[in-house]
Amino acid sequence: MNAIVVADQRWAIGHNGGLLFSLPTDMRRFRSLTVDGTVIMGHLTLNSFPDGKPLPQRRNIVITRHADSLPAGVEAASSPEKALALAGGPETPDLWIIGGGSIYAALLSRCRRVYLTRVETHVDESDTFFPNLDKLPNWQVESTGEMQEENGLNFRFIEYVNTKLIH
Repeated sequence: MNAIVVADQRWAIGHNGGLLFSLPTDMRRFRSLTVDGTVIMGHLTLNSFPDGKPLPQRRNIVITRHADSLPAGVEAASSPEKALALAGGPETPDLWIIGGGSIYAALLSRCRRVYLTRVETHVDESDTFFPNLDKLPNWQVESTGEMQEENGLNFRFIEYVNTKLIH
């Protein structure tokens, strides 16, 4: 299982249920990595998608206590553990944790990799954060991409590995 996220320099990822950044290059990368896989997310993350619809060409599992309000094409789980069981467990190929903050926090220790898009800025208006991998044991940078610029923002792709799960 992997996590994929875009964050600022303070690991901020969202504000009022939405993403902080709109980067077409990041969205293309997200799509190419997750298409034909399974994505696990919280209800707010699903609601942030266009029209609150599930991501196409992916199995969408939403962790929620309000399964009756989910659109067609979404499977509901009442907890992170139940979502993992529904997906086949953390060893399931092409299984992705895509947000939000509480879902990342609950499942991060079970992830083998984190695909981070690090935006070189500081967003004051943020209320949701990803755990700071640089301060957590067992996480190390495996690769760092070249700096890119888009929509006036500088960013790079960084891949972290969980050394406890990858030997």
